[in-house]
Amino acid sequence: QVQLVESGGGLVQAGGSLRLSCAASGRTFSNWAMGWFRQAPGKEREFVAAIAWSSNQYYADSVKGRFTISRDYAKNTVYLQMNSLKPEDTAVYYCTSRTVVKTQARDYDYWGQGTQVAVSS
Repeated sequence: QVQLVESGGGLVQAGGSLRLSCAASGRTFSNWAMGWFRQAPGKEREFVAAIAWSSNQYYADSVKGRFTISRDYAKNTVYLQMNSLKPEDTAVYYCTSRTVVKTQARDYDYWGQGTQVAVSS
């Protein structure tokens, strides 16, 4: 059974940093893409970043230059380093995975339970 477990969320002031982690289990993810989406109250789930099996990285324009996605193949873990956080980054952040990178949430099969990120102004 595939499981994705996020951690690392919390409350931070604007301009601060957080590092999210997502540990995957239940299959080998080294040849799959892994990604992060977020969902703010009253809004749709939106693409944040993804990393392909080749380690190619993809980012939403809103986070480019501030967030960095990386993965540890041996640990089946993906990370999201978030710097220069803004209040508009406040959301529940979800880890996800599929065979190739897509930017629409409906295309993903596996999801974690989410971790809350709150950025105060």
